[in-house]
Amino acid sequence: MATAAKLTMRSLAILLAIAAPVFGQGQPAGPIQAKPGAQSAQQSSQQPGRVVIQVKVVTLPVAVSDHSNNLVLNLTQKDFQVFEDGKPQQIIRFDQGGDPLSIVLVLETSSRVAPLLPAVQKTGIIFTQMVMAATGEAAVIGYNDEVDILCPMTTDSDAALKTIENVQPGLPGSRLYDALNRAEDILEREPSERRRVIVVVGEKNDKGSETKLGQVLRRAQLDNTSIYTIGLSSTAAEFRREPERPRPVETGPPGTYPMNPPTGTMETPSTVEEQMGNEDSVSFLPLIAWMVQHGANAVGRNSLVLASTATGGLHEGTFKDNSIQRAMNAIGNDLHGDYLLAYRPPSNTAYGYHNIEVRVTEPSLKIRTRPGYFIAPPNE
Repeated sequence: MATAAKLTMRSLAILLAIAAPVFGQGQPAGPIQAKPGAQSAQQSSQQPGRVVIQVKVVTLPVAVSDHSNNLVLNLTQKDFQVFEDGKPQQIIRFDQGGDPLSIVLVLETSSRVAPLLPAVQKTGIIFTQMVMAATGEAAVIGYNDEVDILCPMTTDSDAALKTIENVQPGLPGSRLYDALNRAEDILEREPSERRRVIVVVGEKNDKGSETKLGQVLRRAQLDNTSIYTIGLSSTAAEFRREPERPRPVETGPPGTYPMNPPTGTMETPSTVEEQMGNEDSVSFLPLIAWMVQHGANAVGRNSLVLASTATGGLHEGTFKDNSIQRAMNAIGNDLHGDYLLAYRPPSNTAYGYHNIEVRVTEPSLKIRTRPGYFIAPPNE
């Protein structure tokens, strides 16, 4: 009996030792998924049943311009209002172009745009001086049939400049979405106090990517990444090719944008610009919400305009060599003139897409910022 009693007490002690961590644990086993909506900070103790406190902040780059498209740079915090799903939000941070930048420059290097690469190379000095500026760091990615990191993240502007000036054409593919996804991989490792930016110089279409544009945009919105885009024209590139290499003029990879020019006109850079380069970004907002929710592509639409509109960036179309340089200069001015607003969304924010609206006290001014973010259910 004594032996049995000892065994019983020992068994009870073992059971209590096993059960103690279970009863003391306040959270379910496995990683706790942070709710999207922007950057999140986590605080935890070293105890086995640690409690994770999530602090979510949505950061908005806001560009304000007048009726002549000149940037308005003299506004203060009291001039702005922020709304999420129609409800006013408290602005907890206000700044203007003050954050150091972490930038990934994404360059199309396909053979389709080879005649335009000399002009792209000339943007290197503008990128390093106007976009990176004094506090920026940058990486450079090239994409065609492959996606290659041409220059890792660096504060050395000379290294970035040398990379851009020596970029060479490759295969004819155009894996734009995969390149954007790789850029987000790089930026995800950057400190949260740095502003995350992607600058794309390439055609508006993708060919061959495994990643969907909607997935790229969802991730960019969650990570507070702005995508700025400079659209190259393969039509313009065809006009610059050597005459001994004739081939049909294409406006995009075969089958991705089969759009005919207006009746009675021929296909030229100007007619392509009218059809594809100046689409109204406001009309894209419902499409962007759908793409982000479903992680899908939008076939036949300008991917660069969609990417910039979804993340609050600027899109610049180009059809002459020197306009590529002007476009890069415009992006530099815009980046360093943006207002940065931040707010903390409600802790009980529901799953789904949440619309963001920014207003200023002067209704005649134009505002550009990202339109929202998406919180995916746990099973997605």
